Amino acid sequence: MDAMHETGTMTQEPSGPRDHGSSPPSHGIVGRSAAFQRTLRLVESVAATDAAVLIRGETGTGKELIAGLIHELSGRKRGPLVKFNCTAIPAGLLESELVGHERGAFTGAVGRRVGRFELAHKGTLLLDEVGDLPLDLQLKLLRVLEEQEFERLGSTHTIRSVRVIAATNRPLEQLVEAGEFRADLYYRLNVFPIDVPPLRERTEDIPLLARQFVARHAAKLGRRIASIAPEVMETLTRYPWPGNVRELQHVLHRAVILSSGDSLQLPPLERGIKTARPAAASVTNFDDAVRE
Repeated sequence: MDAMHETGTMTQEPSGPRDHGSSPPSHGIVGRSAAFQRTLRLVESVAATDAAVLIRGETGTGKELIAGLIHELSGRKRGPLVKFNCTAIPAGLLESELVGHERGAFTGAVGRRVGRFELAHKGTLLLDEVGDLPLDLQLKLLRVLEEQEFERLGSTHTIRSVRVIAATNRPLEQLVEAGEFRADLYYRLNVFPIDVPPLRERTEDIPLLARQFVARHAAKLGRRIASIAPEVMETLTRYPWPGNVRELQHVLHRAVILSSGDSLQLPPLERGIKTARPAAASVTNFDDAVRE
């Protein structure tokens, strides 16, 4: 999996011994704000274990990037990191996608299929948007997690399971209360929760992210952009970014495409960003934030 696929950006950082009390290792993930550093410290604490991790955060905050960092800091880093998006597969095929099947296991199974659990052997499986799993599959997932083994559909051969990291932008506790998510599965996944802060809670990271995104897109497009205009940076910092880091990246990509000078300007089509009011007071707890 590309570590930059969801929202993050990477940059080379100096290596060497860390002083006591210094920032946790980030493998180049941009973010020096106190809110993001707290997230990175939690990542460092849990990465060396095999504990189940539940990464919570709004859409576009970089949950997949955090999962990648946990994998890279773990003892499983030489194994694969396999992503499974629980919303991208039709409900009837979800079980087969996760555990695989043998030829003839069901109508239409014309050959053996290796599931995501098996593909992630000795590595990590990321269950992205786990809050969208159907209830019947939630029970089957729970059994795999509890027994730490599974069988392909149509097979009696037992295969050992892998480390599982789950990610969600939905309030699972509310889904449990509404009967839409199994309480036992929630507690099994929520062994070690990590909240990824929204961009409005880490505004001091916006200039760092902006420079990285502009440099990356300018290099790909063969553009020479030496700086970001001060008034543009002020606007970027003031805007509340409901789409978080992903939205920032797309806005700057468009700006680079339409740029005609050495100093980046926001094009007229970004009038909504230019006229936006400053972000309201931050909410630090993810469960509280999604209830608003």
